[in-house]
Amino acid sequence: MSTATLDPVTLALVQNRLDHISHQMGWVMTRTARSPIFSQSHDFSCFIADARGTLISQADGIPIHTGGGGFAVRAILRDFKGDIAPEDVFLLNDPYTAGGNHLPDWVITRPVFVAGKLVAFACNRAHQADIGGGAAGTYNSAATEIFHEGIRLPVLKLIEAGKVREDLWRLLMLNTRLPEALDGDLRAMIGSTRIGAERLALLVEELGVDRADEFFEGVLDHADRRFQTCIDRLQQGVWKGEEPVDNDCFEPIDAKIAVMITVKDRKLVVDFAGTSPQVRGFKNSSIANSTSAVFMSLASFFEPDLPKNEGAFRSVEIRLPEGTLVNARMPAPMTMNTVFVAHEIIHAMWKALAQAMPERASAGWSKAVHAVTAGLRDDKDGGGGRYVMYQWAGAPAGGGVEGRDGFHLIGHLITLGGLTLPNLETYEQLYPARFRRQELRCDTAGAGRFRGGAGCDYEVEIFTPADYAFRGEGAGAPSSFGVAGGRAGAGGEVILTLADGKRIQAPKYGVERHGVATYHALSPGGGGYGDPRTRDPERVLRDVRDGIVSAERAENDYAVAIAADGRSVDKKRTNQLREETSWSTAAPSSQAP
Repeated sequence: MSTATLDPVTLALVQNRLDHISHQMGWVMTRTARSPIFSQSHDFSCFIADARGTLISQADGIPIHTGGGGFAVRAILRDFKGDIAPEDVFLLNDPYTAGGNHLPDWVITRPVFVAGKLVAFACNRAHQADIGGGAAGTYNSAATEIFHEGIRLPVLKLIEAGKVREDLWRLLMLNTRLPEALDGDLRAMIGSTRIGAERLALLVEELGVDRADEFFEGVLDHADRRFQTCIDRLQQGVWKGEEPVDNDCFEPIDAKIAVMITVKDRKLVVDFAGTSPQVRGFKNSSIANSTSAVFMSLASFFEPDLPKNEGAFRSVEIRLPEGTLVNARMPAPMTMNTVFVAHEIIHAMWKALAQAMPERASAGWSKAVHAVTAGLRDDKDGGGGRYVMYQWAGAPAGGGVEGRDGFHLIGHLITLGGLTLPNLETYEQLYPARFRRQELRCDTAGAGRFRGGAGCDYEVEIFTPADYAFRGEGAGAPSSFGVAGGRAGAGGEVILTLADGKRIQAPKYGVERHGVATYHALSPGGGGYGDPRTRDPERVLRDVRDGIVSAERAENDYAVAIAADGRSVDKKRTNQLREETSWSTAAPSSQAP
């Protein structure tokens, strides 16, 4: 199909309309979902595919959800070929058979028909608060097979010709610890796709049902051309990047994500040959998840206004060796993969790309020290009901780049800020918890001309006995890295203080049962970019006054002396320090606590 004659203005309007529809779907989800994981933290993403299952638009949600979204829609087209009708709604989650990322991310997909013709799909991928399995909250770090992680859903018709399959609905509610929440959240997902389908039908009617596909193909072609101009800015050649994987959730290991990017003739070949074999724990990736990680690493490396559709990556060939961390064989567990190993895939990609375009290099983002807490609201008789509380505030920080400091408390790298911290007052109403502290940690941001983001000091009392599912990948040594002379940020730690005053250092991974306790997370800092001695002294002063950097670290890391009143730079002393100070990138600016 030729799209060369399409009016570019109309084409831009079509892309904007598609993106707006994706956002409208997200607004509906936020306002109607029952679980705080959606209404507060927005752990979902809405996207649109054309009639062939090609992603043509996505909202600014969680990027790891959507880059591989086309795999899910194409699984529907494969499994229900000739059996897709108006008012059908499909559900899936399986990473091996249905284009899923990992089991907690359920995809609701609604086909859109106009004048009897299938023209598009409206989709919502959302991380459910609980889907059964061996640990409340879906993160079963003891899993060694996908069967330990919760219910597996191939492509299913949840609604057929407008009628809910009540038997299937009851099956889903039976396989969760939170049936009331899941019931409301599924209805919110379905409602969001209804809004998307209605808006898409209006757009197709305006374009003309016979020409709509031509315009959809046009936005894909435009995205391809835009990304080819990005490839033109890369140095031709072969560029390699690696990122270590130091544990399999059970024990330390020596593994890695290895990538080789070949830049040639406006094409990229992204080859993960050399990546370590799949591991015993739940840090193995699916094809859809690894593809999403590659796409978001490329999109985030270049301009933020690149079209967010699958056409942008038509010039990219991805090779994912089977049986490795990036394309595991059945029945490897996968629940942690959307965070780790996707984080490592993105870092390895950025390291390789930075060799081809050094001015776009980014320092490393740090890793999270999260937990999921689950128990009963009223421990006396269980009458308060079961709860699952996601402790998002152990969030990591972003790395510095040329011209900009890293973001504080930005969250997982794979969300790029899309996963937001919940309102603490709301959490106190919903859960048996009281928050003591949530503040930025001083001296955790990696030093640099553009420093990394700071980690968080987060403390909460849990008033009833609870299970703690720890996901503390960022605990211990610094998990970020500096570039161009910058330094790593500080490491992280998680401590539980029990009712008798005993302090327990939490493991990186594991599920433990504790009585009344205080959960204290110290999240790590992001890496710095550039020699800290070249940072503007006034910016260092501002960081000191904001509590991001201490006066001592300002002098030791940045060679900036702060006046005794703490309100100005001692310029004479600073000049002297910067003339005298030698610099070493061998050690991080601060160690793990």
